[in-house]
Amino acid sequence: MFLTCCNKIKWRKMGWGALITFVLVLLGVFFLDQPLFLFLRNFNGWLCSVFDNVFSAHVWIMFAVAVLGVLCAKKIIKSEIKFKNERNHFDLFLAVRNTFNAVKTSHAFLIFCSVLSAGIVVKILKILIGRARPVFFEALDMTGFYPPSFDWAFNSMPSGHTTVTFAGLVMIGMLAPRYKPWTWTLAILVGLSRVAYGAHWPSDVLLGAFLGMVIADIVKYLILGRQK
Repeated sequence: MFLTCCNKIKWRKMGWGALITFVLVLLGVFFLDQPLFLFLRNFNGWLCSVFDNVFSAHVWIMFAVAVLGVLCAKKIIKSEIKFKNERNHFDLFLAVRNTFNAVKTSHAFLIFCSVLSAGIVVKILKILIGRARPVFFEALDMTGFYPPSFDWAFNSMPSGHTTVTFAGLVMIGMLAPRYKPWTWTLAILVGLSRVAYGAHWPSDVLLGAFLGMVIADIVKYLILGRQK
């Protein structure tokens, strides 16, 4: 979204996107979150439960690690990676470096870096922001921010599922443009499902979606953009 075809970031467009997202998040927190949440809760169903289990940060990272592991094993089997130094002795550092160089531009590595970075960033922000989850609103009519917090119940903003899913699916869409309409549609559905499921406020999802997009763009820029 904020990346050119030459893997250069459109910093001005990203800045405007950040500003618009910030304003929309504030509007959500103060005015729109509760009515939108109550409306979307009517659409809770089995699909939301499936998305809750399938598109978590842990599942995304395990999937990316598995694909990356298969790629590394394939390259090792084909003997494309050197593990011995000039003295013909096994060199662990050389093996790691050569393995990294062999896979660093692969799709699997880019997706792995994107979802891992998103998982780390969203975890830090959840703790620092400390927003109460909607469960308190539904049960006690209580909302608010209580930072910093390591408690799941006060880690609502941003949505982790949404952030990591957008980071992964946006990256897949950039690497395989023909699937971009499907990846974006699925990412949006996952985000909406988090509200319908009752796990997040709409502004949590909006912030997570923006962060996921930005992280995917920055990862692709850092890994591929500087090679040109």
